Amino acid sequence: MAWRSGQAYSQDLRDRVLRAEGSNTEVAERFEVSESYVSRARSRQRRLGQDTPGEQRNHVAPHLAAVEDELAAEVAANNDQRLRDLVEWAREQHGVQTSITAMWSTLRRLKLTLKKSRCAPASSSVRT
Repeated sequence: MAWRSGQAYSQDLRDRVLRAEGSNTEVAERFEVSESYVSRARSRQRRLGQDTPGEQRNHVAPHLAAVEDELAAEVAANNDQRLRDLVEWAREQHGVQTSITAMWSTLRRLKLTLKKSRCAPASSSVRT
C-alpha cells in the first residue's frame, strides 16, 4: 500500500475498515493497517458520527512569527549579514532567543535570501 507518514488513508479503505466486523486486531490484520488506526477511526465514528478523517494541522506557531515583519525589514536593509548576526539581532532587539537553524527556516519560509546564493556565478579565482 502506498501510504506515507502524515497522509490520511484513502476514504475507500476507511469505509471498509469501519464496515468490517471483528476486534480491532482482526480488522487491522485483514486490511494491513495498525490497531490504533482502527481504534481511532471507530472512536471518531462513534463520538462524532463522521466517517471522514479530521483536518490535519499543526497548532504550533513558528518560533519567530512575532518578529517576521521586522526580520524582513532587517534583511532588506542589510542583506550581507550572516545567520549568526541575525540571531544576535533577534536577541538584542526583540529578546527572542533562537537558533541559527530556526532563523534559516524562517528566512526560507519568508522566501528571503542573504548575500550568497547558488545562482551566483562560480568564482574565477578558485579552481572549480
